[in-house]
Amino acid sequence: MSTEVFRDAWGIPHLRADSAYELAFAQGRNAATDRAWQIEVERHRSQGTTASFLGPDAVDWDVFARRSRLDDTARRCFRALDADTAAWVTRYVDGVNDGLARGAARAPEFAATGLVPGEWQPWTPLGIWLSTHILFAGFPTKLWRDEVARRLGDEAITLFATDGPGTSGSNGWLVTGERTATGSPLIAGDPHRFIEDPGVYQQVRLACPEFDVVGLAVPGVPGTAHFGHTSTVAWAITNAMADYQDLYREELRRGPGGAGVEALGPDGWRPATAHTETIEVAGGDPVETEVVETERGPVVIGGPGEAVTISLRCPTRVYEDLGFAALPALLRARTVADVDRAFERWVEPVNVVQAADTGGGLLHRVAGRVPLRHRDNGLRVVPAREAAYAWSGEDRPLPRAEVDGVAVMANQRGLAGPLGVEFAPPYRADRIGRLLDGSKAWTAGDMAAVHTDTHLASARPLLEMIAGLEGLGERGARLRERLLGWDRRMEADSTDATVYAAVRTEVVRRFAAHRELAALTEPVADPAYPPVFLPWLALTPRVGFALETLLTTDLLPGIDRPAVVAAAVEAVAAATEPAPPAAWGDVHRLAPWQALPSAPPGGWPGVAGDHDCVLSTSSVPGVTDRCARGPAARYVWDLARREDSLWVVPLGASGVPGDAHHHDQLPVWLRGELVPVVTDWNRLTKESA
Repeated sequence: MSTEVFRDAWGIPHLRADSAYELAFAQGRNAATDRAWQIEVERHRSQGTTASFLGPDAVDWDVFARRSRLDDTARRCFRALDADTAAWVTRYVDGVNDGLARGAARAPEFAATGLVPGEWQPWTPLGIWLSTHILFAGFPTKLWRDEVARRLGDEAITLFATDGPGTSGSNGWLVTGERTATGSPLIAGDPHRFIEDPGVYQQVRLACPEFDVVGLAVPGVPGTAHFGHTSTVAWAITNAMADYQDLYREELRRGPGGAGVEALGPDGWRPATAHTETIEVAGGDPVETEVVETERGPVVIGGPGEAVTISLRCPTRVYEDLGFAALPALLRARTVADVDRAFERWVEPVNVVQAADTGGGLLHRVAGRVPLRHRDNGLRVVPAREAAYAWSGEDRPLPRAEVDGVAVMANQRGLAGPLGVEFAPPYRADRIGRLLDGSKAWTAGDMAAVHTDTHLASARPLLEMIAGLEGLGERGARLRERLLGWDRRMEADSTDATVYAAVRTEVVRRFAAHRELAALTEPVADPAYPPVFLPWLALTPRVGFALETLLTTDLLPGIDRPAVVAAAVEAVAAATEPAPPAAWGDVHRLAPWQALPSAPPGGWPGVAGDHDCVLSTSSVPGVTDRCARGPAARYVWDLARREDSLWVVPLGASGVPGDAHHHDQLPVWLRGELVPVVTDWNRLTKESA
């Protein structure tokens, strides 16, 4: 048989080979053929070399990647792999190198930037995984809490907690056979991430004599780590919102004559490693950055002689393990017990796993590695010199729960509660639970109605305050009645949703401009913080994501909340009465991240939903209505018949502009529909060599 490549009607690759190693080679070659530009950008991001072809705007990321030592960590983790996993990853890399020239010839971005495809190293997939997830757990939030505590007092350190409302995360739910039409479980959900073009998830099928798996791959990484169906067992994950990365406030000094660097730790002054790296910049001068690492971890802020110096400690670097041994084990899984054992090897990011098999097995657990340490480590930057903040082992065993009818995880404070500090509010999880309670005969096709639900329960606190306002003018009173009659659905064609969002924006901006929060307007301008961290330090987004807390807290007595909300209502009423508001989809438009920004003819389309809807399409309240985050894929794994499973991605299977399958799934994704998972080889089209 050798290696064969098939495609379905959506251009989704189905790969078949004689062995797992040859299949890994085929998957790597396919990633290079379909996603050459994307995976080369990701390789350079992991190495800190994107400015060499993207120019000065990419320097900030490259500095962070170098200083956080992503590539070096990937090398260390690869060297620590068991022989079989290392060989499997290496064959994937061999496939990438085999297909990269062909893939680059198809991708116009290479010619536009002058980028020449490079040679992948065996550890490159590990570097891509690291760079994709290094900021996933949001450790820069600790910088923000530090600023809040320093400027408003320690009692305010959690004032901007995202438990109400929160940034978007992933939805996942497992429905047991007692609640389905077939009597077999269903697993469904949608990972919420920054929408990227090309997409961060690639639909793929991987088949060889050892296994036959359909799932969602991360281009540049072998296997299907997060979402897969082997026909007898299926699994999916959501972000556990655990806290597992720490920031330490370091004190550094240079040795005699400026030679070497020392760091002050619990045992006194100890040697730190230090060297200088040069970042090449297209269209600009090279940039030098000093890379320093203490016994805590790499220094990502400041350095010797600087007022603020902070190091980052991550499990992957401490343990020299990224959890990649789990990936081939998942492909070979036949039962829930196999999936459970595979995820015992997982490290980062820390996830909640749901799985079910055809024999009745069910799984709902947290997977990853979470260090044991002082509670303050999770809240803020802690002093490196004090032994109380050192790691003291791992949090084991990680939480798990029995599944009774339905299991739902949407990043809320629940199963993983003991492992984190801030979680998403419960709105999405509660809504999914209520929707699933509405039937005991669910089918795969029915799940689209859950995926696309637009009810915004988090609107309640602001609407309740609006309901109690007194003394509004005529226009303000009319706007109040309009909002109180709104069905609280963020539908794309709803003008009421637009009006609500406009009032929310106005309230957020007025809060952010209030003198009570004036002390927090400076962190963005603090030269100590590298630009890559500034999104976490901007006041207005923080107010937007914590609006519910700010509307109800007693910690800000100087803010007359009803007066602020009333002024916002009057301002929006004055703006909307002369000119009727646009529909929500006209302003809530998709804004995918692209290494080389461009837009399709007519611009990106509008989308329904909002960050606390099940259809979690996130903008930044108070800053923009544009949608940068949302469902990066949707899936339904059917354990009765795998061929009844469904999936969709926001754009398409191909990463090549102009290809028929570059954006062909976008209309389906916008409508909330899914496309079938095809498993019959006779219904696929075989590619010629």
